[in-house]
Amino acid sequence: MDSSLILSNILNPPVLFFFLGMLAVFVQSDLEIPNPLPKLFSLYLLVAIGFKGGHELYESGLSPLIIATLGAAIFMASIVPVYSFFILKIRLDNYNAAAIAATYGSISAVTFITASSLLDKIQIPYGGHMVAALALMESPAIVVGLILVRVFATKEITGDEDKDESTATSWGEVLREAFLNGSVLLLIGSLVIGVLTGADGWYKVHLFVEKDIFYGALMFFLLDMGLVAARRIQDLRQTGMFLIGFAVLMPIANALIGIVLAKVIGMGQGDALLFSVLCASASYIAVPAAMRMTVPEANPSLYVSMALAITFPFNIVVGIPIYLQAIKLLGV
Repeated sequence: MDSSLILSNILNPPVLFFFLGMLAVFVQSDLEIPNPLPKLFSLYLLVAIGFKGGHELYESGLSPLIIATLGAAIFMASIVPVYSFFILKIRLDNYNAAAIAATYGSISAVTFITASSLLDKIQIPYGGHMVAALALMESPAIVVGLILVRVFATKEITGDEDKDESTATSWGEVLREAFLNGSVLLLIGSLVIGVLTGADGWYKVHLFVEKDIFYGALMFFLLDMGLVAARRIQDLRQTGMFLIGFAVLMPIANALIGIVLAKVIGMGQGDALLFSVLCASASYIAVPAAMRMTVPEANPSLYVSMALAITFPFNIVVGIPIYLQAIKLLGV
């Protein structure tokens, strides 16, 4: 393992601001970011990566490689929750197993952004179509998670009519949350706008979405994420070593599967890293929101704290460099 890669990733300013946020909580500082701002930074980051990805997709066009990459993204987002669910059932009930499995089948946009910033720093190119893969991997896990609940979880429901009405309402809510939640809609919308406006649109707004402003917003956002993650560490006392181990080992396993798929498809190193990071990351925003609404029997402190306080820091500190090293070793 090349320790310089880990050091290069840790010394990335946004990553250091993440640790600064964690440190602030550990030393009981009163540091905080006013409530509307983290949401604003999140919206900005989604617009920036979506529009930039759309522009790069406009420049490159659709090729068999890009189509295969997007197909692999949907495949991984659909299959990861299934085998994760059966692993988690060893120690958990069906509701919590399904919620956590859906969380690990979906993605973390901020982990993706952190990986792309490392690629920019070490000058490894990557394609804008990976943003489309990011958008496509957000929703399938939510749908698969609900299917797992429907198939394996048992509920005491009185009356066939109530059952049909409850099921219909729940399916409508989950499909809406899966495909029309704010982050997915904004990301896909920005991607489409980037494609439609082409070179002229890029010329008009590239200063807004390019590196200088982008990295400033990312630093503030990761500072807030550090604050939130450190507070969530308290919840880990409930999880036990099984779930802590799952939160570290499952991302590595998913990343390795992603790397093998990337090699089979023929991705370049940059695209392979972003794809493996998408496979390895876990959602702590979209999926928890959907699971809280549709699977209230599951414990949010389990799936949120695992994704945010363990998997997210692991990926941005050592996971990304490990995946890049594996990609190089396998000759991708």
